Amino acid sequence: MSKKPNGPQETAAQEPRLYRIVADRIQALIREQQIKQGERLPSERDLAAQLSVSRASLREALIALELGGVIEVRGGSGVYVGASPQPEANLPEAGPGPFEVLSARRLIEAEICAIAARVATDGAIDAILSSVEEMERHTDNHSHSHDEEADRNFHLAIARSTGNSALVGVMDYLWRQRGSLWTKLQDHFQTEELRRDTLSDHRRIFAAIAAHDPANARRAMRAHLERVTRTFSRG
Repeated sequence: MSKKPNGPQETAAQEPRLYRIVADRIQALIREQQIKQGERLPSERDLAAQLSVSRASLREALIALELGGVIEVRGGSGVYVGASPQPEANLPEAGPGPFEVLSARRLIEAEICAIAARVATDGAIDAILSSVEEMERHTDNHSHSHDEEADRNFHLAIARSTGNSALVGVMDYLWRQRGSLWTKLQDHFQTEELRRDTLSDHRRIFAAIAAHDPANARRAMRAHLERVTRTFSRG
């Protein structure tokens, strides 16, 4: 007699992530089409069409396969079969993919910003400003290693300013999902220009919260996360 799941958490844990399913299908395609080590795979656009998946799901799958050594992504050139195109690659992590996290953040964090703009105290607004200034210092000093922490401090400071510990917990959870897939994706696309764009986004978000303007705060956070999504989705 098969065991029934105890609840939604157990059921979710047993379901493979979409990007892992897509990654398995890409490996099957490599085998079926006998694409050899060092040979180029079809373009992302063609792969997405062949597999009938979104570009976002495909991008996450390719990053997972890159981390597993199955493929090699060469900027400006394409995707190539790597040194270890084994049938069962040891793919990293089982948590949500970067685009899944970004989608959740667009929904949740935009509303957190609107709440913050309504209820943030002067002290909470000062804490958000301090995190913006921290990020400015690291950007000016080209301190990439501290960027992630400064970025995290900014987003958590906004959540704390709502006075709702449950929302802080949600944001902390979402931030901790930035695992190896996120890091590799960021490595492919991060530039000084993009870092400064992020800083400009943060300044606009802070200004809307400080002005106690919920509509603009919501809009500014959503625009920021949509820009990050577009950046990670581009060819």
